[in-house]
Amino acid sequence: MVEEESALRCRALVASHPRAYFTAMSEHEDRRSQLTGQLLVATPSMPDPRFERSVIYLCAHSAEGAMGLIVNKLVDRVRFADIARQVGIAEGEIRTDLPVHFGGPVETGRGCVLHSTDVIQEPTLVIDDGFALTATVDMLRVIARGEGPKQRLLALGYAGWAPGQLDAELQANGWLVVPADPELVFACPNDMKWTRALNKLGIDPSLLSTHMGHA
Repeated sequence: MVEEESALRCRALVASHPRAYFTAMSEHEDRRSQLTGQLLVATPSMPDPRFERSVIYLCAHSAEGAMGLIVNKLVDRVRFADIARQVGIAEGEIRTDLPVHFGGPVETGRGCVLHSTDVIQEPTLVIDDGFALTATVDMLRVIARGEGPKQRLLALGYAGWAPGQLDAELQANGWLVVPADPELVFACPNDMKWTRALNKLGIDPSLLSTHMGHA
């Protein structure tokens, strides 16, 4: 059953249409907020256990809603090689490995790559100088060859918010906002990202409950 679910996730990744996926995020570019490109760090006040101690890179935020990727949690029992094979990449052509992250609870069969801006494809959504988002099979092929962006993070699923929902969660102290940087997102060990993100605000995680507020 687990293997069947993994295969279904991989096939869904192949079937995803990147243009349609990014249209909703990019068509309101002129109304994007200052939260776009920031990190959301879950606090003890976060009521949803799926986001406990999560660090989310916020890809888009506007009056139409928000979308982001959890960058510090992995998907169980799914490997990059599994996904690569499903898109037709031969085993001998897979020259690298890449952890598969749990991007969030929405559309968990949909995959995308958050990466540095040194490699840009035509469908790529460039978020800022340090981060871009691509959901193409071509990007997976490039990565499988050991090429592609120097910094990259593959995620299945994403976190999504309806209009005004994220703002309400921020007001309820469910999240802290932390400036994003490539070292924390791409290079820091997953089990250290939450702590280091809080440290960037000068917060000791053990004292977090007494330091609630917004960055």
